[in-house]
Amino acid sequence: MGFDAIQQEMERLPQGCRRLAVQLRLNLAPESIWDVLTDYNNLSQFIPNLLYSRQLWRRGSVVGLEQEGAQQFIGLRFRAKVELELTEHLEEKRLSFVMRKGDFRRFEGAWQLQIDRTGATCLFYELTVQGCIGMPIGLIEQRLRDDLAANLCAVQREAQRRVAQA
Repeated sequence: MGFDAIQQEMERLPQGCRRLAVQLRLNLAPESIWDVLTDYNNLSQFIPNLLYSRQLWRRGSVVGLEQEGAQQFIGLRFRAKVELELTEHLEEKRLSFVMRKGDFRRFEGAWQLQIDRTGATCLFYELTVQGCIGMPIGLIEQRLRDDLAANLCAVQREAQRRVAQA
């Protein structure tokens, strides 16, 4: 896989759950990407459709985060709010999260950074989501795919911008 090529897979799970996985191979140091991912209060400045992101608290490597997103879909405007508990696994460059409360029945996953055999950084994002009652997850599958890919590209662009300014 070349640089900047996004790989995606989606798995349909029982009870309307979806597991989405997205990977992007980057020519950036893992630390520069990690700095972007953990800039919690500024994520909405570069992540599309994220209205706000606010760190609520921190207890060591565990962080409380509140986020709200919005987007247009089939002529309707959807908004979703979540309160996440994130755990920073600094050594493994893994950021796992689980929804503590919010507008989904289930919303959990992880960001993972790894170095491949060529020395390139691979950014991996995995999300398991179950919509709330009345949210037709089947209808928004493609939108979820597009949004996850856009989010990875946004993280990449922000990391590149910061490296260029350093």
